[in-house]
Amino acid sequence: MRGRKPSGPEYVDQLAGSPLAKERLRVILEVLTGMCRVQEACARLELSEQRLHQLRVQALTAALDRLEPRPGGRPARPATPLEAAFAEARGRIQDLEVELRAAQVQAELAAALPQVLHPVEEPEAKKGRRRLAR
Repeated sequence: MRGRKPSGPEYVDQLAGSPLAKERLRVILEVLTGMCRVQEACARLELSEQRLHQLRVQALTAALDRLEPRPGGRPARPATPLEAAFAEARGRIQDLEVELRAAQVQAELAAALPQVLHPVEEPEAKKGRRRLAR
């Protein structure tokens, strides 16, 4: 066989973690690869078969979750309070600029078309008053 020799459960020793967690992972991997029977694993870890099954499912679920594709690059760092305040201020400035432009357009329209916005009311025709005969 060419290349590196395959490493199995013994690779766990190179990982960071507590000795108990390493032993549990090593035994779970041995069970999965068929190097160890479930009853032997339960005896080594002093666990019931149900608890060993729970640990196996948790380990595989965590591994599967970490192997999901993720976007490339560094994750976005959280904004500092100052950066958040600047972003909020920028948003408020943009909103105010829109309101200002709308007010300017309204003023231009009012100056250009005063009769449309404020129609001139024609005085009502005077009606002659009749005096009643007494």
